[in-house]
Amino acid sequence: MSLPVVDRRGPGRVVVVGGGLSGIAAGLECARAGASVTLIESRGRLGGAAYSFDRHGIHADNGQHIFLRCCTAYRELLEEIGATHMVTLQPRLDIPILAPGGRRARLRRSGLPAPLHLTRALTGYRLLSLGERLSVVRAMRALGSVNVDDPAVDARSFGDWLAEHGQDERAVEAIWSLICRPTVNLSVEDASLAQAAQVFQVGLLGEASAGDVGHAIVPLSEIHDRAAGLALQRAGVHVMLRHGATALRAGRGGFSIEVSGAPTLEADVLVLAVSPDRAARLLPAEAGVSGAGLERLGSSPIVNLHVVYDRRVLDEPFAAGVYTPVQWVFDRTAGSGVRAGQYLAVTLSAADEELEMAVDDLRARYLPALADLLPAAGSAEVREFFVTREHSATFRATPGARALRPGPRTQLPGLALAGTWTDTGWPATMESAVRSGRAAGREAISALSLRADRETDVRVKEVV
Repeated sequence: MSLPVVDRRGPGRVVVVGGGLSGIAAGLECARAGASVTLIESRGRLGGAAYSFDRHGIHADNGQHIFLRCCTAYRELLEEIGATHMVTLQPRLDIPILAPGGRRARLRRSGLPAPLHLTRALTGYRLLSLGERLSVVRAMRALGSVNVDDPAVDARSFGDWLAEHGQDERAVEAIWSLICRPTVNLSVEDASLAQAAQVFQVGLLGEASAGDVGHAIVPLSEIHDRAAGLALQRAGVHVMLRHGATALRAGRGGFSIEVSGAPTLEADVLVLAVSPDRAARLLPAEAGVSGAGLERLGSSPIVNLHVVYDRRVLDEPFAAGVYTPVQWVFDRTAGSGVRAGQYLAVTLSAADEELEMAVDDLRARYLPALADLLPAAGSAEVREFFVTREHSATFRATPGARALRPGPRTQLPGLALAGTWTDTGWPATMESAVRSGRAAGREAISALSLRADRETDVRVKEVV
């Protein structure tokens, strides 16, 4: 989609508040259209919730982030910032499944077109009985016809729908939770039917290749901070780190943004790309966005366990666990600085219980669980074990939540919203963040163009 070009010599000042993926995408979108862009970020880095850090010489990500081949906006951002070589993407969906006692299975798509590409994987899934597998296939077909844009569908629980379609506890654990929990960051009982159906329809039931899994092969900050920062610099975006917005005011001439540790910024248009709770505090009343509604979106946590063994215990790049507390486990040894042994990251989504657990209690629960899935881990020495917790990792896509998600446009001309919590139709993923930023950027450029047209009309009338 081509954007209107804004004359840099005229009124074309954009301020983007927030340096996560949505803010980065918005800044690049506006700069591409010719606007003069300033991006401010309260932290000392870009990347928002997808970043890395050093711990005892280990280059660790705060949590494991993946993307799918259907995540077109995020993949385009990787190209734009020159980071495609920093990720890997499966040539064909292939998920190793681990169960206690060393049992294994795989969910691997075939080369057939959708929806036949998953038939063999589901009918041959050894962790369910034949009757359960056939029931899953029937429910999967039914899920493909659910109208994800129907408010009545969004008001329903995915768990209730699964029960109505004959999915027992074993099938929910072995198939449905396997996909729903890490993508929506909620259990099937808590997730909106519309949001869960969107995940399955776009990621598994549409294009055959849509669900192929990708992930970073370098620490996340190499991509979302360093590469993105260089791309913003090349685009002419002025980035101000460690400068957060403390107040926003709208006036006839645009917006004033009070900034911590810096003079007030003036902007013709403004993109607010922050978390929903910060947005609720900063948004002027004239924007027409309910702060109470944003607070009702709530939050759902993610807990990540970082385990370094003295030897290799996992022979796959990643795997998913079923019938176990372990959800997803990734081999993060390459690029981590770990020179001997193996570094695994265990991601626990919708981790309300684990969020409150002490490190020793998490260790006592999960090391034996890992050993039950990975026999080699039972005799391996654990050299490092530490925990990262994202208390408010995502909003809660519960029944009815979509009605609380505003779009990029507000009632205040020139003020646009971005963030995974805005109404992208996607759950709170990196793809949703980039889509929201691009939409907000387009909204900002449109507002600048309207402003320029009005000012041109005024000048013409004055001449006449």
